[in-house]
Amino acid sequence: MIQVKVFDCEHEKDLEHDLNHFLKGLDEKKIVDIKYHIAAIPEDSDEQIYCFSGMVIYRK
Repeated sequence: MIQVKVFDCEHEKDLEHDLNHFLKGLDEKKIVDIKYHIAAIPEDSDEQIYCFSGMVIYRK
């Protein structure tokens, strides 16, 4: 059975930590793919909000 696990963090390092923690518990042979996405949302001020996402596709 194919399953997915989705991660969403405000900081790159948090996403890296969460993904690595999850991947530690998986056998490498069960990993199908890993997707990565960044979204930047402008705020009213001169700043932007960033959203870092990752999705692990794996076999159960």
